[in-house]
Amino acid sequence: MPAFPESLVSRADAIAGAGVEEAVRRKHRFRLRRLGHADALAPPDARIWAAGDPEPREGCSLDVLVDGAEAFGVIVAAIEQAREFVHIAGWHVAPHLELVRGERPRVLGALLAEVAQRIDVRVLVWAGAPVPIFHPTRGEVRRAVERLKRGTKIRCETDPREHPFHCHHEKIVVVDGEVAFVGGIDMTDLAGDRFDVSEHPARRRLGWHDVTTRIQGPAVRDVADHFALRWEELTGEELVARAAPSPAGQTRVQVVRTIADGMYRRVPRGEFRVLESYVRAIRQARRFIYLENQFLWSPGIVALLADKLRSPPSERFRIVILLPAKANNGQDDTSGQLSVLVAADDGNDRSLAATIRSLSGGRDDPLYVHAKVGIVDDRWLTVGSANLNAHSLMNDTEMNVVTDDPEVVRMTRLRLWAEHLQVAAETIAAEDPATAIDERWRPIALEQLRRLRDGAPATHRLLAMPGMSRRSRRLLGPLVGLIDDG
Repeated sequence: MPAFPESLVSRADAIAGAGVEEAVRRKHRFRLRRLGHADALAPPDARIWAAGDPEPREGCSLDVLVDGAEAFGVIVAAIEQAREFVHIAGWHVAPHLELVRGERPRVLGALLAEVAQRIDVRVLVWAGAPVPIFHPTRGEVRRAVERLKRGTKIRCETDPREHPFHCHHEKIVVVDGEVAFVGGIDMTDLAGDRFDVSEHPARRRLGWHDVTTRIQGPAVRDVADHFALRWEELTGEELVARAAPSPAGQTRVQVVRTIADGMYRRVPRGEFRVLESYVRAIRQARRFIYLENQFLWSPGIVALLADKLRSPPSERFRIVILLPAKANNGQDDTSGQLSVLVAADDGNDRSLAATIRSLSGGRDDPLYVHAKVGIVDDRWLTVGSANLNAHSLMNDTEMNVVTDDPEVVRMTRLRLWAEHLQVAAETIAAEDPATAIDERWRPIALEQLRRLRDGAPATHRLLAMPGMSRRSRRLLGPLVGLIDDG
């Protein structure tokens, strides 16, 4: 039987994939319209903030903490100084995890047990996958919770309310109602040790790049209220609402969430404001879009990015997306969606998909990109737990923060680009973003990809995503989105 030409197979794959992507988008539009949230995919106005409550809060401070060593140290200091309560919500916690390392390590379980001797410590985690083919399983979570609570005054509850294949994914900490942490870093070593430094030296195990934020000021009340909502619905205990903290800075911060419909009594139709925030920002982008994420499975988000590439708002408009070299699941989904962007770019070099590696002493090891960061035009920033897939944007429980503070946004970009490009932030600050992308990001990433293919040793952490072609895996990518993403 004669084989079909590869070009014909690729074309058929692309046509079928485009059809499935449109089916996914229609499915999401119908669901959001039915729930009264149609504006999440099609905001009716041009403002940058998500509609509804909570509104953006004036008078906040927002510190972006990059990678586990920095973030965990700040979180530990806040917990140690707590005077009234500590509330933690996460996807998973590991009681044995060393949050601070070296001569005076601080272990999560021991830290919380110590603090619980004098104040209330409440921990809320996902109950785990009901079908034990995914991790953490119900049994794994139960054993971790038992270890965390044993012989302590820690109160820890598991949340089993999830749609099939979905989870409670947010990562938040609230201390005394005065400071909150919202981001992508779990306090666990399940599937990878989250403790890593921004230099990302090769350490003969999986490295981990991640980002979280510290919030002070009125927006802390919104994070605290969300924890209280989930805690009350699970336990029946109503936590006393505190007044919003006094102003602590000059930054506007908006807290946005994903909550699936039917999950909690007080949010019966769900909430999809993380999706709305991304849609608003991408539609208004004029100079550049920079994304760090674990996944890129959302046909709706990718369609917006592709439109920007087909009709760029300026000749120097650019998109850079930083992803893990191999996601822990859904790699075909990401590959298929990246191929859409390759086709939309049409050889104009306006977009780049890249990854990073741990590198030191002539050795390179895998480095997992787990951060969930979006930056647009140095005027919009989001950091949180939400991935760019329909799990996070439609079904999982997620929390992100958003700001339009140009100084915070720009300094975050400079910090991240300096880390990934291995140059001083001052050097990046002196360059236009498009220049830095064209003269640093792209040449370095492509040179390292060539070295990888030639079997030459790596000389830089940055690496262009390999294997992307104009029609790569176009069909496989969106199929999961049609089956289980809403």
